[in-house]
Amino acid sequence: MVQGTGSGVGKSVLVAALCRIFSQDGYKVAPFKSQNMALNSYVTADGLEIGRAQAFQAFAAHKEPTVEMNPILLKPSSDTGAQVIMRGKPIGNMTAKEYHDYKPKALNLVQDCFVKLERENDIVVIEGAGSPAEINLRANDIVNMSIAKLLNAPVLLLGDIDKGGVFAWIVGTLELLEEEEKELVKGILINKFRGDMDILSPGLEFLEKRVNKPVIGVIPYFHDIKIQEEDSVSLSVKKGKMSLGGEEKEITIEVVYLPHISNFTDFDALEAEDDVSLRYVGKGEKIGKPDVIIIPGSKNTIGDLLFLKNSGYASEIVEKAKGGKCVVFGICGGYQMLCNTIIDPEGVESTLGETEGLGLLPAVTIFESHAQKMTNQVRAIADLEFYKGEIVGYEIHMGRTYFSNGSAKKGFTIIERSGKKVMDDSGGAAFGNVIGTYIHGIFDNDSFRQAFLNSIRVKKGCSPLSISVSKNEGENKRGLVWDTEYNKLADLVRGSVDMNKIYEIMRL
Repeated sequence: MVQGTGSGVGKSVLVAALCRIFSQDGYKVAPFKSQNMALNSYVTADGLEIGRAQAFQAFAAHKEPTVEMNPILLKPSSDTGAQVIMRGKPIGNMTAKEYHDYKPKALNLVQDCFVKLERENDIVVIEGAGSPAEINLRANDIVNMSIAKLLNAPVLLLGDIDKGGVFAWIVGTLELLEEEEKELVKGILINKFRGDMDILSPGLEFLEKRVNKPVIGVIPYFHDIKIQEEDSVSLSVKKGKMSLGGEEKEITIEVVYLPHISNFTDFDALEAEDDVSLRYVGKGEKIGKPDVIIIPGSKNTIGDLLFLKNSGYASEIVEKAKGGKCVVFGICGGYQMLCNTIIDPEGVESTLGETEGLGLLPAVTIFESHAQKMTNQVRAIADLEFYKGEIVGYEIHMGRTYFSNGSAKKGFTIIERSGKKVMDDSGGAAFGNVIGTYIHGIFDNDSFRQAFLNSIRVKKGCSPLSISVSKNEGENKRGLVWDTEYNKLADLVRGSVDMNKIYEIMRL
């Protein structure tokens, strides 16, 4: 089990690295996180919703993601409440207090899922959440030390030296654990180090004597490995850095940083393009002169639409769209915001009943309480000016979008949903320079992404680039698009930690 001194110290990435290393060494391995709180989610092949990080870790382990890897997912909808997803299906919204009281009932589900993974694998790598030293959460903990004790799992404690204060974090965390819990911690790992090891070594020696635990690795800070981030904590850091003004490139893309932004990993493939400058625009920051504005997914579509209006972004986006030079692209909740109207008669998301959208698409989105949440892996045919062909991705949304009678539109026809053949034109639509879709992961399709960017280049009077498509296009094909990055990550971690010691701790 990997636990951390706090959120954002790198637990998810380390678990992915270990999954790849164990797989390379010939073991059947799977990730496990009993409870994840994140707005980045993924849909399994059987249409169940799990945390995006566990899907990423599964791909690192050469496994298809399953719901057992993340039995409980919490998707925050406000500062004090979240949608609770149990075994891949939403069971409703709960306040923090309601969920805290509910957690003990969920322990049987957690155990059942773990037992299934344990039966099918040689190794299960468990990820904790936040810090195990949260005194106020200890009584009903179902994700940190209670899981380690229940499963008798040896624990590696991870600290982030880049944030500063790592020695105090590690010592303080161990001091706040009970004796039985301290015994389960078998080693310390230091993450995100940039500096001289000779200068760090005296600190490590002191730490080992102080806590009587071995430091079994120091993992360097890296810039050259494209690893998808789990949550909006890391995105906030990245957004802050990018807002300072980076290198201007041929194509500029601005993503509106919504208060309830979800699935921002949709844009990682765009950001990785050499000639694309992508930045997140948050509250108080100005929209520049981008070639593309993206309105991303949202866990609270109506609330985030009101944010766009109150902050002045809505009128700016509409103005730029109508100017014709800027492409406006909405994904999922962002697509819904592009419509004329959003209707929520039964208060699924809001008590407003009806809300005026941005009016850039002649459509209405309706939320209905009896309608099932759409969680599917999909294949679709895109029929756009710049691209006509197949794409793969996944949909996670409430609400359905309907276009006005007689509205001619090009868009996205879903032809396969969770393995079943369909013919459904609800995947999205395009009107001129305004595009909307429900399909997450759309830019992971190499041919679609490159054709889209070429359309921007041509619009600017630049020469299009040749389109090169990998054999394993689209992230749904077991994550092979990112395979080289998993291997680079595994090489870095393998070279930075004492893997023999880790195998010894695991009795392997």
